[in-house]
Amino acid sequence: MENMKDVVKEFESNVVRFQKEWPKQRSAFATLSEVTKASGALDAKYKYLIAIGIAVNSHCHWCIAANVKSALAHGATKEEVMEAGWVAVQMGGGPSLAYLQLVQKALDDLAPQS
Repeated sequence: MENMKDVVKEFESNVVRFQKEWPKQRSAFATLSEVTKASGALDAKYKYLIAIGIAVNSHCHWCIAANVKSALAHGATKEEVMEAGWVAVQMGGGPSLAYLQLVQKALDDLAPQS
């Protein structure tokens, strides 16, 4: 299983490429992301936790890595991240359980060591 720091770097480098090659589309998506993930009725931390659950159910390892990183940056604890992942497993069954291991791996690779 690859290091989730490398998965985040791969994703971020491709986003930079998309910005260069597809600036209108990337900018439009970036605006949508900024608006929807900004604190409002829900704090940004909770929006990233929701995104983790969706990423687990969507089976997207890039999304898992990026959203775990962002959730941690917005103050989520390891326990909150894993609980969000477990809710996804409850809703998505066995395939989501398989992807929950990537949430654990992202926490192992991306969370500050205590």
